[in-house]
Amino acid sequence: MNKLLIFDMDGVLVDVNSSYRETIVRTVEYFTGHRVSHESIQAYKNQGGWNDDWMLSQRMCADLGVSVDLNTVTERFNRFFFGEDGQDGLIKNERWIAQPGLLERLSERYRLGIFTGRHDFEVAPTLERFAAGLCFDPLITANCVKELKPSPEGLLQIMARHPGAEIWYVGDTVDDALAAKAAKVPFIGIAEPGKPRYEEVCALLKEHGATAVLDDINQLERVL
Repeated sequence: MNKLLIFDMDGVLVDVNSSYRETIVRTVEYFTGHRVSHESIQAYKNQGGWNDDWMLSQRMCADLGVSVDLNTVTERFNRFFFGEDGQDGLIKNERWIAQPGLLERLSERYRLGIFTGRHDFEVAPTLERFAAGLCFDPLITANCVKELKPSPEGLLQIMARHPGAEIWYVGDTVDDALAAKAAKVPFIGIAEPGKPRYEEVCALLKEHGATAVLDDINQLERVL
C-alpha cells in the first residue's frame, strides 16, 4: 500500500486533557505550590518547541522561580502519570477519540502509522488498552529519533522507508505542523472546539501549512 496516514497520538488519537495535561499541572504544583491552568500550558505549546512534557514542566517551574533538575521532574511526572504504591495514575483518564470502525475503514485505503513524542513505554499501554486489534506500522516514538518535533526526523525516517509513497500527517500542535512543513509532507490539523486558545490554535495550524483543520479525527474520511 503506497498511501500512508501518519498520526500524532496526544490530542489526535487520544484525549490527554485529564492525563498528560493534568500531569503537567500536578508536577508544577508539586514543586512550586502554584497550580497552572490548562490555558497556560497551551500558550507554551503554541510557542512551539515544547513537545516534551517533562521539559515543559521543568520550564514552567523555572518561570515560576523554582529550579528543578530534569531527572527529578521526570521522575515525579511519571509517578503522577503511571501511579505508585498501588494507586492508579492519570494515564487511566485517557480517552480514545476515534469512533468504532473509523480506523479500520481508513486502513483499507491507507497504511496507518504513528509519529509521536511519547517514549515506547508510554505508547505501549495506551495502544494495548484501546487499539490492540489495529496495526500501526511505522511506529516512530521518541526512542527512534535524536531530535524531537518540531524536527522532521521521524517523518523523514518514514519517507526513507517508503520512497515515493503518498504521506499525510495528522497532528494538533505547532510542532506537528512545523515537522510536516520541514519534511514537505501534507498536514491536517486537529483543534477541538472549546479547548483552551482554540481560535489561536486554528490560526497557527493554518499559518504553518495545514490543508485543513478539523474538530477531531472522526472528520478525516470526509476530508480525505
